[in-house]
Amino acid sequence: MEERERLANLKRILESPSYRVAYQDLDFLTDPKLRPTRMELELLKPELAFERLNITATIVVFGGTRIVPRAMAERSLQQAQARLQLDPNNSRLQRQVSIAERLSAKSRHYDLAREFAYIVSRACSTEGHCNYVICTGGGPGIMEAANRGAYDAGAKSIGLNIRLPMEQQPNPYITPELCFQFRYFALRKFHFLLRAKALVVFPGGFGTLDELTDALTLRQTRRMQPIPIIIFGRDYWERVIDFQYLADEGVIDDEDLDLIVYAETAQEAWDIIRRFHDSAGTADTPPSHPPPHDDASRLNGD
Repeated sequence: MEERERLANLKRILESPSYRVAYQDLDFLTDPKLRPTRMELELLKPELAFERLNITATIVVFGGTRIVPRAMAERSLQQAQARLQLDPNNSRLQRQVSIAERLSAKSRHYDLAREFAYIVSRACSTEGHCNYVICTGGGPGIMEAANRGAYDAGAKSIGLNIRLPMEQQPNPYITPELCFQFRYFALRKFHFLLRAKALVVFPGGFGTLDELTDALTLRQTRRMQPIPIIIFGRDYWERVIDFQYLADEGVIDDEDLDLIVYAETAQEAWDIIRRFHDSAGTADTPPSHPPPHDDASRLNGD
């Protein structure tokens, strides 16, 4: 082999994908046969971060991405109304106004989620450490509101974001070192519930339904730790899922209805969590001294 040919072949060797160190070879790691390895990495990466930051207990908040701050919701409603004025008989535009009105009415849940997370984060923060860390899916809407409430309180919060075709971005209120991006919904769900001391659910769509029913199934079958599952928006949820009808039809037990408790205010939800863990005598029982109400009420503004 001539010198020129030898050097050219050596160059091809060094540039060959086979010569890459395995853990630095993205083409190799994204191969379908490496799915088990990728799933293990998605389990371990947040796990190691939580261990490093001594996060052992979370309160998980779920809810719709389309429930936004009141000003934003009202602006969307005004825009929909303006479009309808230009074409009053357009049924599609009429429906857009109706939906915008409903979403505007739901904007109060954004405020409730923000206030709830603020109350929890203030009550559980001691010497720079938060015993109960707010955890969300890291996206917009209700998730943003909860991360924002923790941010207002000067506390850490978690965002478990997911890769979606519409390129969902994490909201800007998550603690940077506690924002994770997932490929697999299953691993994301695992981290939602592994350390959860409560699940708080606001109105939402398919994703919220999926996460709620997943937790209910695990609680019903006793495959996860006892936690309160608190639902905001009783009128909404009783139309979305008729839990009583499921019991009446015999497909769930009457006792399964006790897995759910409704709340209408942020303070009420926090009191439910404290009573639940007080009665259970858990080691991570939250403190019984919530912050003054006027601290939380200031969150109605920006």
